[in-house]
Amino acid sequence: MKHVHDSTFDHVVIGGGSAGCALAARLSEDPAVRVCLLEAGGSGRSPLIDTPVLLAVTVPRSIHNWAYQTVPQPGLDGRRGYQPRGRALGGSSAINAMIYMRGHPRDYDDWAAAGNAGWAWADVLPLFKRGEHNERGADEFHGVGGPLNVADLRSPHPASLAFVEAGAQAGHVRNRDFNGASLDGVGLYQVTQKNGRRWSAARAYLDAA
Repeated sequence: MKHVHDSTFDHVVIGGGSAGCALAARLSEDPAVRVCLLEAGGSGRSPLIDTPVLLAVTVPRSIHNWAYQTVPQPGLDGRRGYQPRGRALGGSSAINAMIYMRGHPRDYDDWAAAGNAGWAWADVLPLFKRGEHNERGADEFHGVGGPLNVADLRSPHPASLAFVEAGAQAGHVRNRDFNGASLDGVGLYQVTQKNGRRWSAARAYLDAA
């Protein structure tokens, strides 16, 4: 096997986080170019990453977490804030809570109104749909066949179900899809998992590249 430093590439992507994985995969779709993706962390192939419940281990401290601290915050009496960030292929998608949640449509429209052409909700929704494989199937708001697997929780915790029920009893509207027609209400989020395992950006974009 040739070492990377002995090879020539057309594109070098620095950082294998979510954006880096997606960019490297898109660039590599052109068979005429060679792409190198550099990541300071490991491959991300670890039970600590693949097993959703183990995020309780990776987020506090682990070899897959940069575990940054902010500068002292004047508003917090000089205390520092803890900022976990993924240190593996997939970046923070390798250690986050896997909640699949888009922004509010109005936020995208506000960006477009501020002069950012192409960022209106009508512009980005087709891209969201193209990027996902939603196990519920395709509809007005969701797509299938994309790299990012989106699923319902296989075994919701009883406390989560009780919380949803309490919210409904308090008068909140039940919402089965927070990425659908409305973001309001109470319900369970979908997650970026496949067959009960974390589906990070590395899994989504690099496995097939």
